[in-house]
Amino acid sequence: MYPYEIGGVITLYGILVALGVLACFVVFWLLAKHDKVDKRYVDFITIIGVVAAAGGFGFAALFQSLYDYIEDPSVGFRYNGLTFQGGLIGGAAIFLILAFAFRNKYKGKLTDVLSSVPLGILLGHSIGRVGCFMAGCCYGLPTDSWIGVAFIDPATGLPMEQKVIPTNLIEAVFLFVAFIVLLIIYLKKPHPYNLALYMILYGIFRFVIEFWRGDDRGSLIPGLSPSQFWSLLMAIAGIPMLFVSRYAWKKRRAELAAQAISGDPSQND
Repeated sequence: MYPYEIGGVITLYGILVALGVLACFVVFWLLAKHDKVDKRYVDFITIIGVVAAAGGFGFAALFQSLYDYIEDPSVGFRYNGLTFQGGLIGGAAIFLILAFAFRNKYKGKLTDVLSSVPLGILLGHSIGRVGCFMAGCCYGLPTDSWIGVAFIDPATGLPMEQKVIPTNLIEAVFLFVAFIVLLIIYLKKPHPYNLALYMILYGIFRFVIEFWRGDDRGSLIPGLSPSQFWSLLMAIAGIPMLFVSRYAWKKRRAELAAQAISGDPSQND
């Protein structure tokens, strides 16, 4: 909606995306301190988090290019924007591979940050969606209702003829509310379920909000948008993740209790 540029290079979208990434790490650092996670392990997670975030942007572009190519091969395989879920999938894969590869080098395990990382993602994604609003992308279907917003057409740089549903702002509000609710619950009593809850809640929300999206982002499965396909898988995978997280959390707590009794400071496998 406000695709302003500073010096012809820096945009409000870019600034807000960068702030979102920073907010994600700040939330992680604060919760890691709250949970007394080993500092060296926090540094390690931060480093692979930066690598995963950088790789995630590459995957976000790759997925969108793939969707466009599947829909119309004649356009060729070219860059045409980003898709969040492609970045999330690619970034998560990079993160898990690196965390597993170096799992024995630090006094910590992924279960120590199982519920803090998703909270950071929720806040960072919320800020990023406000950036989408500023850029005029990720908008909804045309509407004559009071909620409608006159977005800028990215192709022409001019206001669209008809107002559209601000699905980007609706998503930003949902993500922020989910962040606040899950954060309050976690601070009252730490638990292992935030990752699973994030997958289920966001998967369901994104699947539903897609029915009101008005921007074409290519195709993957007939009858579903690419985001609906991944959202469905995400929500379904979140159900067994509830039980996996609970098992891993209990096992980790038992390990820490045994180490405390024996006086063994090591937390390695």
